[in-house]
Amino acid sequence: MELKQIGVIAGKEFWDRIRNRWVLAVALVFTAFALVIAYFGAAQQGAVGFRSIELTIASLVSLVIYLIPLIALVLGFDAIVGERERGSLDLLLSMPITRLELILGKYFGLSAALAFSTVAGFGLVGVLLSAQLDTNALFHYAGFMFSSVLLGMAFLSLAVMISVFASDRTRASGLAIAMWFFFVLVFDLLLLGALVVSGGEYGGAVFPYLMLANPADVFRILNIFGLEEVRTLYGLATVFPEALSRPWVLGGVMLAWITAPLGIAVWRFRR
Repeated sequence: MELKQIGVIAGKEFWDRIRNRWVLAVALVFTAFALVIAYFGAAQQGAVGFRSIELTIASLVSLVIYLIPLIALVLGFDAIVGERERGSLDLLLSMPITRLELILGKYFGLSAALAFSTVAGFGLVGVLLSAQLDTNALFHYAGFMFSSVLLGMAFLSLAVMISVFASDRTRASGLAIAMWFFFVLVFDLLLLGALVVSGGEYGGAVFPYLMLANPADVFRILNIFGLEEVRTLYGLATVFPEALSRPWVLGGVMLAWITAPLGIAVWRFRR
């Protein structure tokens, strides 16, 4: 494996997204939504305007959980199967490049484009709010942006895995949308339904650990449980064990969500 070859492919993928203005469009979407949420996030309490970074991050978490997984899945679902359908995959593999270098280059290039748009979009909002934030608040906001990048990389890894296994773009797109529905909308409903049906007698102790099987929930826990004001406001302090809500533990779980699907994709693609 040559890092130079991976870098060339990654650079091409990244600049292709820059040239077609995909990165700019996503960054503007993040900026617009983040500004609206920062200003009107407390409207349901009868107030508008920026109140606190913790409540702002709590509101932005919901936005990120819906948008970033969808954008990542749409961005990566045809990374490999699209090349196969266009007939360019065989051409690429005829060059002095291995399958491992190709798939890693594509993943890192797409990750860089998604990370750039995420940081640019939310970072601009952070700059606009910086006059009202102290150092600790800026630290929390930077952590929120970093975890948003990790969430995007996790779902992009899932998208690349789908792209490797799917036989055509139509199936790949359908699987990507189904995966978004499952992790963002259905997964938590299934867990809550199981708890309600059992009356809380079964699964209550393992409920926090089951949530780690969803990268969107890992992102939510990582951000919500790091904010004392939000934990107190929503009564979340006793829901999760303290050991489980530590940032380094959740960060490790998110890293596993990034590497495991990508590893499966590499294994399948090299067969």
